[in-house]
Amino acid sequence: MCRRRPELTTVFRSWYVGLVSAWSWLVLGGCLLLWLPLLAVVRVVTYPVDPAHYWTGLLFRKVAVVMVTLNPLWRFRVSGTLPVNPRLPYVVVSNHESFVDILLISHLPWEMKWLSKVEILRIPVLGWDMWLAGDVPVERGTARSAVRAMKRCREILAQRVSVIIFPEGTRSPTADMLPFKDGAFRLALQAGVPILPLALYGTGTALPKHGWKFGRSRADVRILEPIETAGMTLANLDSLRDRVRERIAAAREQLRRESS
Repeated sequence: MCRRRPELTTVFRSWYVGLVSAWSWLVLGGCLLLWLPLLAVVRVVTYPVDPAHYWTGLLFRKVAVVMVTLNPLWRFRVSGTLPVNPRLPYVVVSNHESFVDILLISHLPWEMKWLSKVEILRIPVLGWDMWLAGDVPVERGTARSAVRAMKRCREILAQRVSVIIFPEGTRSPTADMLPFKDGAFRLALQAGVPILPLALYGTGTALPKHGWKFGRSRADVRILEPIETAGMTLANLDSLRDRVRERIAAAREQLRRESS
């Protein structure tokens, strides 16, 4: 009997995680369907005064808040200083550990348009919601698509709405951050807007890459001090990119120490 107890506990935990995961995916699917007509109505009604779809996007992010709230495996925290003016545009950049990063960042109480690979926007219902919310598709590896996406991002910033980009380009397969790509920093310099760094820690255990079962996670997102780009040129791109990466890495390490 003593030998079987650990086995029974393991089986029970596996079943529990599977049931919670299935429930959470159902909640996500149901919310995406429910939100679809709401987003369409809000987009049409607010378009004359909100061509950047700020309020439509902000409503869409609440899907993530509902999903996280109803998932007993997760406990997420937000720390740092919130922007005083939510309509002061930033290029927001963050490290990228998991798909769940998007759900955690969506708890921040201001709207940001996401630069997302085009494959995500082609998913039925989810992609329609993202289109209504005004998120920006990009086809990775295609220069023409990247140029179009950056042009759209500059238009969004000009309408006083922030844009968020994962400068690693993809999720890191290890605990280490990947090198940052130039795009987000080039965008900030060309648009003349500040960089707002975010540091994430703990989402890697929430959903393994290519998996469907969720894991227990105590994850944090920390809002760091903005970095102004006024007076900078493209000649400062490398130093700006490296400075932001170092700041995020240091904050991420601090979050790791605080969680242990």
